[in-house]
Amino acid sequence: MFEGVLKKMITEMGSPIRYYLNLENDFLEMNQFLDETLSIYFAGTQCLNCHASNPIFRQGFCKNCFFETPLTGDWVMRPELSRAHLNEEDRDLEYEKKVQLQPHWVYLAVSSHLKVGVTRKSQIPTRWIDQGAHQAVGILEVPNRYLAGVGEVALKEHFSDKTNWRKMLQNEHEEVDWDNAINTAIDHLPKDLKPYLIPENEASELQFPVLQYPEKVKSLNLEKENSYTGVLKGIKGQYLLFEDHTVYNIRSNEGTVVKISMG
Repeated sequence: MFEGVLKKMITEMGSPIRYYLNLENDFLEMNQFLDETLSIYFAGTQCLNCHASNPIFRQGFCKNCFFETPLTGDWVMRPELSRAHLNEEDRDLEYEKKVQLQPHWVYLAVSSHLKVGVTRKSQIPTRWIDQGAHQAVGILEVPNRYLAGVGEVALKEHFSDKTNWRKMLQNEHEEVDWDNAINTAIDHLPKDLKPYLIPENEASELQFPVLQYPEKVKSLNLEKENSYTGVLKGIKGQYLLFEDHTVYNIRSNEGTVVKISMG
């Protein structure tokens, strides 16, 4: 029996991608449990910031911490709101400079359909893996998060910025003409961002460890159900996929204390 606080799975690029669950005292390579029976038990909650056993509000944080920690500032979801390049603080300027003032990519990815996104260069390909993207390509590499946000806002007029998570988990996705998609993106970028284009960009392929995709997605609410047992058939994005079409999103359940047993 393993026990700990859920945090998003650590990933490693490979064919297929490798997933690891860090439960503080236990470090589990999840790929080895494919086709095995896995039981998960709800054992409480613990804020990822203050570590109190308060109810989780969002993203693994209790309500107070969610509105205080710099990890959840508005600029995280809306990069165009970044202000560290102007030396302006949102919640913690030192942290914001560390994160915002580093190379960022604007990219196109396909998980359910073609979408535009932003991430730190250091988070490639982790960001694509977490989204369950099976193909992705970088369009821009800019020196800070604000400029990446400007690029994303321009491209959101022509590309979606959302993923249909159900279709992603069912492995339903559109076929993409990458040359056309890349050229469309380039054509609609502001002129000031053209010097930051990534040259000779080519779509990366990602292979997920999935033996069986769910036909009808049933999302597990562990806190409500208290426990669940099923045969693990795959891992995609930050989801565990089970034989009975149940799926469990590790990332959206960060801060949940769980007990896990195999077999």
